[in-house]
Amino acid sequence: MADKVHDHIVSSYQEELTSLKNQITKMGGIAEELLAHSFDALEKRDPELAAATIKDDSQIDALERDIEEQAIIMIARRQPVALDLRQIMAAIRISADLERIGDLGKNIAKRALAVADEHRPKHLMLGLRHMGELSLEQLKDVLDAYIERDADKAQRVWQRDEEIDSMYNSIFRELLTYMMEDPRNIGLCTHLLFGAKNIERVGDHATNIAETVYFLVHGETLPDERPKSDTTSSTAVDLPGAAE
Repeated sequence: MADKVHDHIVSSYQEELTSLKNQITKMGGIAEELLAHSFDALEKRDPELAAATIKDDSQIDALERDIEEQAIIMIARRQPVALDLRQIMAAIRISADLERIGDLGKNIAKRALAVADEHRPKHLMLGLRHMGELSLEQLKDVLDAYIERDADKAQRVWQRDEEIDSMYNSIFRELLTYMMEDPRNIGLCTHLLFGAKNIERVGDHATNIAETVYFLVHGETLPDERPKSDTTSSTAVDLPGAAE
């Protein structure tokens, strides 16, 4: 009888851990979709898509609350240690990063609304689009790393953060040049700068998730200092409202 009770407890516990993992997977999928829609809205001047994307962020917020509540209850009831505790703490940390990614996607959609009627040079939008695609690829890869418990894949995402930083630096300089050439471009370019900064920060949160996955698998932090090549801080202060 005691063995059956023990087996039931273990089975129930594993189901709770699996449910937590599935919730993170669902949240990550919504975050990916929201980001993709925000990039499309910005590129295609689609105010309806932008407005719908802004509303979709509430789903991510609700999932973060559910995951945090579930994790706290599990810690209180199960008193997990070692790998089990890392799985629960990883879920809390990753859900927080995904919630911020959702906010950043919402902010990009807000910029899309603000510039819907503005003429935008095609080459400027191509750079932003490429940067957005790269950040989406990083997010997808790091979520796959979490699902597969693949620390090597997570580390590769972590090492690629410099690519997004380099693209942001290039877009930052290009937009500043465009503003200096014609003051009438200042309004448009300011919104695009905010959008680019939000995309860069999506990469930062994907990198955070990569660090969490590595710790989840190995029980230790990544051995090297985080790669970073955002040089715009030497040119101007961080953009106010970029992650509002």
